[in-house]
Amino acid sequence: MGEKYYELRIKINPELEDIISEICFETLPCEGVVLAEETYKDLEMVSTTEGTLRVFLTEKPPEEISNILEEQRNILKSRGFSDYELGSWEFSFEEKDNEDWSKKWKEKWDITRVSDKIVVVPDWLEYTPKTEEVMIKLEPGCAFGTGTHQTTQLCMKAIEKYMPANTEVADIGMGSGILAICAMKFGAKHAYGCDNDDTVIDVAKENAKKNNVKCIFELNTADKIHTKYDFVLANILHNILAEIMGDLKSIMKDGAYMVLSGILDEKKTIVLDAIKKHDLELIEEMHQDQWVALIVKNKEK
Repeated sequence: MGEKYYELRIKINPELEDIISEICFETLPCEGVVLAEETYKDLEMVSTTEGTLRVFLTEKPPEEISNILEEQRNILKSRGFSDYELGSWEFSFEEKDNEDWSKKWKEKWDITRVSDKIVVVPDWLEYTPKTEEVMIKLEPGCAFGTGTHQTTQLCMKAIEKYMPANTEVADIGMGSGILAICAMKFGAKHAYGCDNDDTVIDVAKENAKKNNVKCIFELNTADKIHTKYDFVLANILHNILAEIMGDLKSIMKDGAYMVLSGILDEKKTIVLDAIKKHDLELIEEMHQDQWVALIVKNKEK
């Protein structure tokens, strides 16, 4: 980056900040984002930027940026999100002097404790795990799945609770690869991950290497997979889960478990209807804030 950079600010629903961040990486000359920043005085918060996504661009935003953002917002609306859930997406941008922002945005990341046993550590931070802890080192890059979002944490907790050791795992829409990596750390025999976004494949492979685990990551979709697995993970938008539920079931062995996440609580009935339609057994609903993960089982034949 040169002496200048452009900062785009978008007003959003903070619950969808990971999803909208990913859209910025995919559609704009985006090199990084900063989520909510909080300012404290005398141990009390005096201001917050929650609800405003700061997007760092390597070049001036294109003239059609309003059209780009509106198009992406409409895509999310077509997937079942309401205007209220999406936020206004009002935006502004300004040219700024380069103050090594690439380091500045990393300052906002910290160690994430997912459970008593699982800890996610950004690659640039030093951390020595306790004996009983499972540590995952992560370079977020442009891939969804940083370990901080509720949907990702729910999946990791489900792995800890439900995944037997020595199993074969598939992560559909794997993003950063964090869930496949987590599964390997909990004793999976084999972990396969796929995504329909080719920009995340190398990120996921690099993350696996950082964690000294072997995973297979490739550009693929569930309907083109012909292998069956003991444990399936799918952290995707609720309407996509409903659409591909049959494909997901087809890659489950008899008696296999599956974790479905990326679901706002008020949208869960859409996924529950698909679970019932495909004769999967609901084992548990796991909740975190306004998000839900559904753990299901493929009935024994």
